[in-house]
Amino acid sequence: MSVIPSEARNLVIIGSGPAGFTAAIYAARANLKPLLFEGLAKGGQPGGQLMLTTEVENYPGFPHGIMGPELMELFRKQAARFGTELLQQDVANVDFSKRPFKIVSEGKEFLAKSVIIATGASANWLGIPSEKALQGYGVSACATCDGFFFKGKEVMVVGGGDSAVEEATFLTKFATKVTIVHRREALRASKIMQDRAFANKNIDFIWDSTIHEIKDPAQKKVTGVILKNLKTGALTEKKTGGVFMAIGHTPNSELFKNQIEVDVKGYIKVRAGSTATNVPGVFACGDVQDYKYRQAVTAAGTGCMAALDAEKFLEERESA
Repeated sequence: MSVIPSEARNLVIIGSGPAGFTAAIYAARANLKPLLFEGLAKGGQPGGQLMLTTEVENYPGFPHGIMGPELMELFRKQAARFGTELLQQDVANVDFSKRPFKIVSEGKEFLAKSVIIATGASANWLGIPSEKALQGYGVSACATCDGFFFKGKEVMVVGGGDSAVEEATFLTKFATKVTIVHRREALRASKIMQDRAFANKNIDFIWDSTIHEIKDPAQKKVTGVILKNLKTGALTEKKTGGVFMAIGHTPNSELFKNQIEVDVKGYIKVRAGSTATNVPGVFACGDVQDYKYRQAVTAAGTGCMAALDAEKFLEERESA
């Protein structure tokens, strides 16, 4: 058995957000003295996607809702309270080829007996300035999170796959009308999802178009959009009370792709009923391994699982 250097950390957590901070809380309470890197090497959002939202009403324990950044700050303080060492910096490189694992950040090398990856996923956006200015003010990438706030309004959904149709269908519970804006002349969604959308009288469609601009950043709310027809180039203005992006998510796993197994979309593969990756001692939790649910509460749940899995892994190695 190889000897682990004494300076090796019991556990290093890469990424913050609900998954990373929950893993840190559990690990710290288990006296593992975790080190958590809050930044992400490949873009991402320190603190997770909740840092880009306004009011969160579906996280348990907050009957009157809570602002996304405030919720993440509470997570962070709780992790720190139990002794988590927090570093607000990016991870530049990792080496999972042997234990202790190596993590490089700002030119310094850290050794770890175990690692939890909690780098999350980033919603795909159109990339226009008005979209960024209105994120959290009527522009969203999560109908489940924000749909309730659009009760009685007309909204738009950008996309043409299953996710877009699912988002649009969900939004009809609240919005008076949902218009799907798609850059092609036919949906890419599965046949059953298309049939549901076409049968729903509250869903309309705008084909061969994309959103050129969202109004109105000056008012700090969505009042309408300027659409561009991709065949004719014509610009038209439409009123709407909200815009939902449903053009997919990208897992923040680029840093690890040559180190551990990922699926065709880049999501980290974990064993069923576990957070264990194909590398013993490396675990993954939250949206970086979850393409289906992508909720704060499910991310926190898998963060708890990852910490317990890491604790068990370390106990088994120490007693061997």
